[in-house]
Amino acid sequence: MQQEDTVRLIEDWTKAHGRTRDRLLPLLHMLQEEIGFIDDAAIPAIAENLNLSRADVHGVVTFYHDFRRAPAGRHVVKFCRAESCQARGAAAMEKAAAERLGVPMGETRPDGQVTLEPIYCLGLCAIGPNALVDGKPVARIDQAALERIAQEIAA
Repeated sequence: MQQEDTVRLIEDWTKAHGRTRDRLLPLLHMLQEEIGFIDDAAIPAIAENLNLSRADVHGVVTFYHDFRRAPAGRHVVKFCRAESCQARGAAAMEKAAAERLGVPMGETRPDGQVTLEPIYCLGLCAIGPNALVDGKPVARIDQAALERIAQEIAA
């Protein structure tokens, strides 16, 4: 999407939904859904349309883990970092996933095939460690499950 299109999308959305401070999160969610990430170049237009400072908008975008600042890979794998999953070996599985999938946590592989991200509780605490693979929960992650995930992504 071109920068002009993004600005037009922001302007149209704020005209329809309001230009008040409380519209920031819904606007960011809409942009993430429509574009896939919050482009840093869109921050001035967001700030202007909601009468906020660029620092206010940037602070919200960078505070919430769910907002991406770059396009995600074709596949997104999120590993739970909640205490329950950590107690069940999630850190080791996360490290193994980074090695097997060829991408460090919090990044997208250079070929754009996979993004590996943290998530903070999937609500499946009794059957961890857990992950979301392309939005689908996968419980009891072990080496075999990790291999199935890697094969699914490679397909």
